[in-house]
Amino acid sequence: MRESLNKGQLILTNLLIYMSQEVERILKGCMESLNTLDRTQAEFWITEDTLINDLERQVDDECVRLIATQQPVAKDLRKIISAMKISTDLERMADLATGIAKVVRRIEGPLCKPLVDIPLMAEKALAMMRQGLEAYSNEDMELAQNLATQDDEVDCLYKKVVRDLLVIMTENPEILDQGMYLTFVGRYLERFADHATNIGENVIYIATAERKDLNK
Repeated sequence: MRESLNKGQLILTNLLIYMSQEVERILKGCMESLNTLDRTQAEFWITEDTLINDLERQVDDECVRLIATQQPVAKDLRKIISAMKISTDLERMADLATGIAKVVRRIEGPLCKPLVDIPLMAEKALAMMRQGLEAYSNEDMELAQNLATQDDEVDCLYKKVVRDLLVIMTENPEILDQGMYLTFVGRYLERFADHATNIGENVIYIATAERKDLNK
């Protein structure tokens, strides 16, 4: 039974890693559509969200199967429950990514300013997601806890994005709508990073059976 449980947990880990890779692909595509204001490309990435929904269902089904057939306890059970929670976080991260593509539908170009801090937020948020999955795969508490510091960096960038856009909107009222849409993008990326910290919180829960808030 132990061997079967280990095999099932490996399947879960591989599913989550694949899911995160697809989320990364989608976010990068949505960011590219924002940079170019390519609405056709944006529409494509919006439809890709269905793949993430399917993967979330696969993770849930495997978790239910393991709980029903292997009767895991203690740390094994916590790891399976955490896999379900992580898949939900990844699904929401994909929703936030496609939210950026939906913004592209509404922006009337050209962009009011070159995108600098927003792409940097995306890069940092993706790095956090990758680190969260690595922490889950290796049950690495240190990697998980380090996500809190990185989340603070993303929060600081978001505040800068909002401040800069407020200045531009004040000076150029005609781009008010576009400025608001770009602040939405910053908010989506800030929330994306928050979900990455949730992954770290689940890693800590697996190891300690305690819930720790990394997003303060």
